[in-house]
Amino acid sequence: MTRAAKAAPIDSIVARTSPQVGLDAGIDALGVAMSRAQRDRLAAYLALLEKWNRTYNLTAIRDASRMVTHHALDALAVLPHLPQAANLRVIDVGTGGGIPGVLLAIARPDWHVALLDANHKKGAFLTQATIELGLANAEVIISRVEDYAPATGFGIVVSRAFAELADFVAGALHLAAPDGKLYAMKAAVPHDEIAALPSHVQVVSTDTILVPGLGAQRSLVVIARR
Repeated sequence: MTRAAKAAPIDSIVARTSPQVGLDAGIDALGVAMSRAQRDRLAAYLALLEKWNRTYNLTAIRDASRMVTHHALDALAVLPHLPQAANLRVIDVGTGGGIPGVLLAIARPDWHVALLDANHKKGAFLTQATIELGLANAEVIISRVEDYAPATGFGIVVSRAFAELADFVAGALHLAAPDGKLYAMKAAVPHDEIAALPSHVQVVSTDTILVPGLGAQRSLVVIARR
């Protein structure tokens, strides 16, 4: 049986059941180890996002079931492709409503996750969300990426649809520790953007990401200094 055939029942479960059941099925399909308490915290985050979105316009997605696939599972799907060491420092550049940063902070409580966005309304939501969810390992930073100068660099600098790769490198490479890397969450592999990257960086890998319940292609482009 092909991988696609195995995934079909999971996609059906995620797409056609309640958000909580779909979330659990998607997490299991991804093979991400999460406790019941972590899964409940994920559901609580999505409920907060849906509530605040009515006023703050945090995301164009309004439906709770689509938030499961297009936000929660889309973010968690990159986790197996990230370094798995403990105590990593992670920054989500242009985090918006907290994707993927909040999801990563919930899934990996041993990581320190910085949520960076220049929008004050989104920053207010993130601040409230981290308090209500008890995310002691998450830090909200309201700043333009080029203006933020951390005292210590990050091992993982991640973004989802933040900018073209060359702009991501220009704005965020200074946030990475000497051995840190940039992780750009994209749709299809952006070959034209890769070709336009400056010579002082290199693409380490381009991974295809399978998201349960999401009938669309996703990729993760990993960039490092030369």
